Amino acid sequence: MQLSAAPYEERLTAPRTWWLISFLVGVSFALILLPFGTLPLLGGLVGGTAAAAVCASAYGSVRIRVVGDSLIAGEARIPVAALGEAEVLDAEEARAWRTYKADTRAFLLLRSYIPGALRVEVTDPADPTPYLYLSTREPERLAEALRTARETVA
Repeated sequence: MQLSAAPYEERLTAPRTWWLISFLVGVSFALILLPFGTLPLLGGLVGGTAAAAVCASAYGSVRIRVVGDSLIAGEARIPVAALGEAEVLDAEEARAWRTYKADTRAFLLLRSYIPGALRVEVTDPADPTPYLYLSTREPERLAEALRTARETVA
């Protein structure tokens, strides 16, 4: 697989507050098991915290990559030749495209804790998807990587 001139990789990790919430879930499990003794209390604390942390980690493990001639966003793999122009969205415009401007046929990689996004037109006539909406912390850099990959393929 050929690497693009401007490779891009981003992991959309969960915010730090989610790890605190994971601990608080463990505390709530511990409190539920408090009447059964100290050992169940500790088991509830450890087990509840671990289960919540696994959920937070799994949700925050999605990646966006530009590799060779493909954009990989989560489980989707799209050739850059099938993509049009990329539009960088600020927080307010990103919210609009997540809500009342959204098209139900679009591919949305949403993370509510990331304010910025990138909207990329899909130009492939065989694909019913009108655009990709990608939550990203670095929309300008992702747009540049897509532009460079598209120029390299052409």
